[in-house]
Amino acid sequence: MLYHFYELNQAVLHPARAAAEAYRLLWRNPLNPVSHSVMGRGAAAALELFERSTRRYRKPDWEIDRVVAHGRDVAVKPVTVLTKPFCNLVHFQRDLPTADQKKDPKVLLVAPMAGHFATLLRGTVRDLLPDHDVYMTEWIDARFVPRAAGAFDLDTYIDYIIEFLEAFGGDVHVVAVCQPTVPVFAAVSVMEARRDRNVPRSMVLMAGPIDTRKSPTAVNKYAMGKPLSWFRRNVITQVPWPYPGHMRLVYPGFLQLSGFMGMNLERHVTAHRDLFHNLIQGDGDSADKHREFYDEFLAVMDLSAEYYLQTIETVFMEHRLPKGEMRHHGTVVDPSKIKRVPLMTVEGHKDDITGVGQTEAAQDLCTSLPDTMRAHHLQAGVGHYGVFNGSRFRNEILPKVRTFMRAHQPRKSMLKRVLQRVV
Repeated sequence: MLYHFYELNQAVLHPARAAAEAYRLLWRNPLNPVSHSVMGRGAAAALELFERSTRRYRKPDWEIDRVVAHGRDVAVKPVTVLTKPFCNLVHFQRDLPTADQKKDPKVLLVAPMAGHFATLLRGTVRDLLPDHDVYMTEWIDARFVPRAAGAFDLDTYIDYIIEFLEAFGGDVHVVAVCQPTVPVFAAVSVMEARRDRNVPRSMVLMAGPIDTRKSPTAVNKYAMGKPLSWFRRNVITQVPWPYPGHMRLVYPGFLQLSGFMGMNLERHVTAHRDLFHNLIQGDGDSADKHREFYDEFLAVMDLSAEYYLQTIETVFMEHRLPKGEMRHHGTVVDPSKIKRVPLMTVEGHKDDITGVGQTEAAQDLCTSLPDTMRAHHLQAGVGHYGVFNGSRFRNEILPKVRTFMRAHQPRKSMLKRVLQRVV
């Protein structure tokens, strides 16, 4: 019933939000003399805060229209190339000649399925596009997936990753950010155990919980502090009608958002107070930055209950992957089988979500991988989001990732080059 009460609350507040937005426009209208006064700006600011605080934020747009690649400014168009019930595989097509496209390594960027939409990695995609042919997983809000599509758990997640990798025929580098490091690492382990010829050219794991026993954070301790039955009773609920996924059991986005806000409540209260003052003072640039951040941060999606509970149990409570106890459809996931896929791990020194050493643990599990096929980078001065977004990522982390990928990008044989010259 919790989800139903939430929807009822949204419906009750809808007329008030509409009225607040209408009156805000009235107080902001330059033809209204009061709009130029402190009282007018204060009233408009208060109304905007009310509307933004009670709004349900939808999935943001990608807002990646153009990029500079190969010395030219080209158009970018996100195109869905593969569709699954819970995920779309999106290709960011650059308007480049085929010859230039082939020069750049293909990259499959696996976005977190941890509450926020894949657009959270908008900056990561934008920074990759100049030198890479980028594909990305775009996870679908579980409340929009009909029950007829079946369940989605950690095993299904791994199946999706394997299917996506096989679609490239081995010609792709896979990059997993945060939560998907575990299913991606498991998927590559399973493919190596099967001697699958479609394993990726390399694997980059960034700020992910491979072994949460190392440097446990507040997030890790919270997950371990309660039994699984507590999570099942308190955070799992049914999607209400009329959503396509009505009656599906989910971990709803609004509960996740309350957790996100609670972790740094004072910071968020201060940010909204600053927005109020900036609106009164007419500081449009600061207000726009606030809107841009919170339009993304407050947009959340429902997660399938099966996937959420299995992840809590497998990754955070029982640490099955580093213990060698994780299974995929009953078969043990064995990272020691990884022999052909080079591995790079990346961590942030100030990461308060995924502690230092949790991602690097993947290196210790790949016992059959030679040193020439490994790399690890610990970035100083960045927290969790700084590992995959922002100036430090763009200027210090990405160049190392790019170098690692290109070092393991196969080149044409000398014979082929000679034949090409002859022709």
